[in-house]
Amino acid sequence: MKSSTGCSRPRLVGLVIVTSLLSACAIAGSEAVTGICPPVVEYDAEFQVRAAEKVQVLPDGSAIAEMLSDYAVMRGQARGCNL
Repeated sequence: MKSSTGCSRPRLVGLVIVTSLLSACAIAGSEAVTGICPPVVEYDAEFQVRAAEKVQVLPDGSAIAEMLSDYAVMRGQARGCNL
């Protein structure tokens, strides 16, 4: 009767290769990783007033106003991420 140990060797080698490849993707441990959240630039009150005045003179439906709205959402998300 032939031994079956030789048949499982390719499967074992494949399992070792797949495990090592997957573990290579995990460059950090399971603890929280810092530095992934983007920094949020803080603007002083005077700068914010100047920016608001310029936004108010933009025409309705301005692409810049829409982009600034998106930027405000991203800033809120980044603030939440940094907590």
